Amino acid sequence: MRVYDKSVIKVNASTENGKVVLDTEGPLSVVSKPVIKRINKIFREEKPILVDDENIIFSTWVPPVPSPAFNRVISAQIGAVMKKRIPDQFSIGITDRCPYNCIHCGAAGIVADPELTLEEVNRVVNEAIDLGAYLISFDGGETMLRSDIADMVASVDKTKAIATCFTSGFKLTPERAQDLKTAGLYSAHISVDSPDEKEHDRVRGREGAFQNSMTGIRNTLNAGIMADMFVVVSPDNIDDLEEFYTLADNLSMQEMSIYEIIAVGRWLDHEDETITQKDVVRLERFQKSKNKETDGPRVTAFPYFNGPEQFGCFAGRRWVHVAAGGDVMPCAYTPLSFGNVRENGLEEIWKRMGKHAAYKGSADYCMMRNPEFRQKYIHTIPKDAQIPLRVDLPQKS
Repeated sequence: MRVYDKSVIKVNASTENGKVVLDTEGPLSVVSKPVIKRINKIFREEKPILVDDENIIFSTWVPPVPSPAFNRVISAQIGAVMKKRIPDQFSIGITDRCPYNCIHCGAAGIVADPELTLEEVNRVVNEAIDLGAYLISFDGGETMLRSDIADMVASVDKTKAIATCFTSGFKLTPERAQDLKTAGLYSAHISVDSPDEKEHDRVRGREGAFQNSMTGIRNTLNAGIMADMFVVVSPDNIDDLEEFYTLADNLSMQEMSIYEIIAVGRWLDHEDETITQKDVVRLERFQKSKNKETDGPRVTAFPYFNGPEQFGCFAGRRWVHVAAGGDVMPCAYTPLSFGNVRENGLEEIWKRMGKHAAYKGSADYCMMRNPEFRQKYIHTIPKDAQIPLRVDLPQKS
């Protein structure tokens, strides 16, 4: 099937042994070969969520194939090869309110006073789409505490981007899930910190948190929204990967996504309690082994996906995050602000970020795991400073 059709390049998708394969034709075929080769390598190693005669759904993080939104995925990939900065991954905090007190919360200390209004959120989302974003993620705090989240989702131009949200499952009722489905929510990333109920509740700092997650997952699936189990992996729970996967499989979830614990927020002083490169290799093997199986959820391990063998760190290059108070950050886990959307347009701030020494070039892995980056930019943040730090950062290394 034709999945991308421009005068200079056309991209076709087919399936071989249940795997998706892309090929190109047109004047830009030679230029696009490294991109298509990389994508096909990923497709060979992994399994899509759904393949039928009309659609391919590869992941809860990627628009369906074919679709106008997927066209923008190809455009972003080609743009990256040609060194064009496109924030194809855009996340926005819509509240700092949360019923939990998670020990690893990266948003802790970032206060929205006041939080962005519905009109401000919609405006900034449109600005991100204009810059090339095809993935819009609504983040928190707890997103379900915004009574107008369905209005935000409905306002996303679905011909250009998919709308997703992060949630703990708190207040994700059947009625709320149905409203989100009607609004066009593509997928929900639902946090699970342990397959053990008591441990999950301990990490979340509230009894009943695990049952909220389970209920939220079921309500999401019953509404016809794809559900992704979002696992923040640390030295404390990395041995539970199989148990996490079994739980996601038993719940009939479409995906299990693994992110790494970051020494930021409440975990700021725990740099020695994060995952190692040996752990990343372990996550890579886990992802590849599960994605070779025909049945069960697909696995996306971001420490591997955003590593040197795949795409590298997206922060400030292909990902931009807007906090609930409007501060623009390279990602949701980097407490540095390059401006506020209440004062400047997102495009202006995005360009400013790209001129900074830390974000001019590429990075092989998460920069918040880089000791030199942390020493230069994170360790210098005063303890009593407003977070994210809004200062004129040095423009030269």
